[in-house]
Amino acid sequence: MSNFSKLGLSPNTINVLDQLGFTKPTLIQEQAIPLLLQNDPCDFIGLAQTGTGKTAAFGLPLLDLIDADQLVTQALIMSPTRELGQQTAKQLEDFSLNHENLNVEVVYGGTDIVRQIKALRRPTQIVVATPGRLLDLIKRKAVKLDRIKYVVLDEADEMLNMGFKDAIDELLAYTPESRATWLFSATMPPEIRKIIKKYMSNPKEVTINREEKSNKDISHKYVMTKTANKLHALRRFLDLQPEMRGVMFCRTRRETQQIAEELSEQGYNTEALHGELSQQQRDKVMKRFKSKSIQLLIATDVAARGIDVDDLTHVLHHTLPDQLESYTHRSGRTGRAGKKGVSLAFINPREGRKITELEKRIHVKFEHVEVPGVESIKEQRIRNWTETLVTTKIDKQAEKLFGSVEDSFDHLSKSDILKKLITMQVDKLIQQTEEADLNEKFGGSPEKRDSSKFNKYFINIGTIDGMSKKDLLMFLSEIAKVDAKFFGELIHKKNCSYFEVDKRYDDGISSRFQNVHLDGRSIRMNREDRSDREPKTKKKFRPDRKFSKKDHRRSKRRKR
Repeated sequence: MSNFSKLGLSPNTINVLDQLGFTKPTLIQEQAIPLLLQNDPCDFIGLAQTGTGKTAAFGLPLLDLIDADQLVTQALIMSPTRELGQQTAKQLEDFSLNHENLNVEVVYGGTDIVRQIKALRRPTQIVVATPGRLLDLIKRKAVKLDRIKYVVLDEADEMLNMGFKDAIDELLAYTPESRATWLFSATMPPEIRKIIKKYMSNPKEVTINREEKSNKDISHKYVMTKTANKLHALRRFLDLQPEMRGVMFCRTRRETQQIAEELSEQGYNTEALHGELSQQQRDKVMKRFKSKSIQLLIATDVAARGIDVDDLTHVLHHTLPDQLESYTHRSGRTGRAGKKGVSLAFINPREGRKITELEKRIHVKFEHVEVPGVESIKEQRIRNWTETLVTTKIDKQAEKLFGSVEDSFDHLSKSDILKKLITMQVDKLIQQTEEADLNEKFGGSPEKRDSSKFNKYFINIGTIDGMSKKDLLMFLSEIAKVDAKFFGELIHKKNCSYFEVDKRYDDGISSRFQNVHLDGRSIRMNREDRSDREPKTKKKFRPDRKFSKKDHRRSKRRKR
């Protein structure tokens, strides 16, 4: 790979990069920088995953192309979030150390707009902005875009996901038609293509092997446990890997706050990041996280957009995202700059299909890992407790009380006292509601299941029908109108299958399969214990229901 001096950058920029310790460009930088410099002005599309160095890919050539002697705004960089905007502006300021008279300002919502208006009164060649705040500043006549030469849409797919399409259209209308538009994105959804068609002319394009780059340094893993046990399972991983530092994603703000509070109460260095926090609170949380005072940040997808923190060892998923494309954005926050990272998903048995879909969608293989057992956790938690005990400072109150109890320990050796302390701690280490084995298996764990509580059924659907075991369970659950969690063992053979259903929920189940067809073939389902047939139900069912694999796939999409 070539170094930066061969990419056409100015000597001033090369000197700054040397001072900052940048020696080799990333793939997106190596390919984008020469194109942007040699074809100025041109429209440009850069497709690469988060963490591949896109900021330098557009920032370095932009600094060389800007005329610092012109005291007007010449470049606009749009960012989806305040955090990403701040990071981009900071990096541009670092890169521009040798570019005299060049000023970079960042503007965003959630903070004092008057201060930003005052800052923009200085000659500012580059403005980094979130769309909403920039529109507000334009309407207040605090910024003018009529001399803009370059517009950069950074993380364009994220901006569209956050609903900024109309704002982008409005902002671009304030810029000259002669401007060059540079678009950087991790994915290429249809809405991005619409922007390209509308605002670009014969754009140059660089596409880095996004899947390989985003996955080669990341180990994708999952554990299967009950939803109620996900927090217990997380604690065990935190205990066994005290060096872990990462972000855990949750679906809702409430879930995020609750998990962070529970973990904090149990002695873990965690904090929540979600939309209900004020901007000042968000800044404090991120400052502590970046200073490594926080081990684990519990965040929603929206709140975490734009977070760029080095050296994250793990990305954890309390719940997989509804939009599976978001998984790539989440996991891409670890495994950066040649360092290895782990993306670990906590799923319940009904969420196994999402792992299969992700494997197909992003072309990675997930490794199933077990939740650590209770004995190993006890040992580790005792070690953690011991370390805390040894490092605890003795206060004055303890000094005073010691004299009144010292005689009570005269007959005990040091070993006896320590063993008694450990005995008292062991019972506290594992919560009473916590099961020894937190692992689950698809369709339930046979060793944990009481077979006397299940009825067994036969159905004439097998692997020959093109259904996987997971597909068949979804099919059975949908037709039977019984939640998948109440199904027991499922034996999937070539021409038929056998499955178990919790007796409490299988009343009338056979009747629901009457007149059901799969690809034109009549489905036959009956209890294995023919002497104990179910009584006929009075409930009326729609006759001659036809069901195809195409219908099944459509139904799966609806459920997502």
